[in-house]
Amino acid sequence: MEFTGYLDFWFTDRPMLQRVEAFGKLGIKRLDVWCWRLFDIAELAAECKRQGCIINSTFDDQMGSLADPGDNELTYRSWNESLEMATRLGVEHLFIFSNQVDLVDGKEWTRRLSRYVSEAEQYANLLAQTERIMKLVEQTKVEVWVEALNTYRIQGGVLVHDHDLAADWVKRFDHPQLRLAFDCFHQQLTAGNLMNGMEKYYGLYPTFHIGDVPTRQEPGTGEINFPNLVAKLHQLGFDGLIGMEFQPSTDEAVVFDRMKQMFLKK
Repeated sequence: MEFTGYLDFWFTDRPMLQRVEAFGKLGIKRLDVWCWRLFDIAELAAECKRQGCIINSTFDDQMGSLADPGDNELTYRSWNESLEMATRLGVEHLFIFSNQVDLVDGKEWTRRLSRYVSEAEQYANLLAQTERIMKLVEQTKVEVWVEALNTYRIQGGVLVHDHDLAADWVKRFDHPQLRLAFDCFHQQLTAGNLMNGMEKYYGLYPTFHIGDVPTRQEPGTGEINFPNLVAKLHQLGFDGLIGMEFQPSTDEAVVFDRMKQMFLKK
C-alpha cells in the first residue's frame, strides 16, 4: 500500500505550495488536491516536481452535472480542459461525480437540474455522457475515478451517492481507465455497509479513502472500526493507494506514524 496526501486537509497553517515540501519530508510523494481551477495548478505541479512529488489526483469544481441533460456541452467541454491540463502537468487521476456541487452560504449543495428529469433519465444521461468523455480519456494516460458523494452533508440530492450505483457505473463500461474510488467517509454517512462493499467490489477500486465520521479526521477519531477494515484489506490482498483525505487532529507527523502503524502492519 502507498499513502497519498491531501493538500486541502493537511498542513493548513501554511500556504499551499509550502505544504508540498512538508509532505515530502514525511516521505509522501503522491499528493491530491481539490478543485484545480481555484489556484495556479501549473505552479503547484512545478513545486511538486522540485520536491520529488507528483499531483496524484484532482477534479474540476465546474464540470457540471452528468445527470443533467442541460449540462451536456458544459461537462464535455470541461472534461476536454481537465484532460488537457492533466496531460500537460502529469496529473495521473481525475475524479468524476454525478452532480455539480457548489458551496452556498458555507454549505455544500448540488446544483439544480435545468429541468425535471427522472432518476432513470438522469442515470441514462450520465452513462451517455461518460461514453463521450471516455473517448477523450482514451487519447490520454489519465485514469478516471468514479466517486459516490454523501447525501448527509451535501444538500439537494446526489444521484450517485452509494458504492452500489458507483460500482454499477464502472462495471457497465469495464474500461481500464475508469475505476472506483472507495471512500469510507462518504459511504459511512450515506449507507454504511463498508466491509460488504469492500469485498463485493474488490478489484474495482485502486484507491481507498480513510476519513473518519463524523469529523473527517484520521481513523480512530470517530465511529468507523478501521482496524477491522484494515484486516479486510489485507485479507483481500489490497495493495493500492490509501488516500488520507482527512484533517489531522494533531501534529501531522504523529498522525502519519499512526496511519503507518495501523495500515502497514498485518
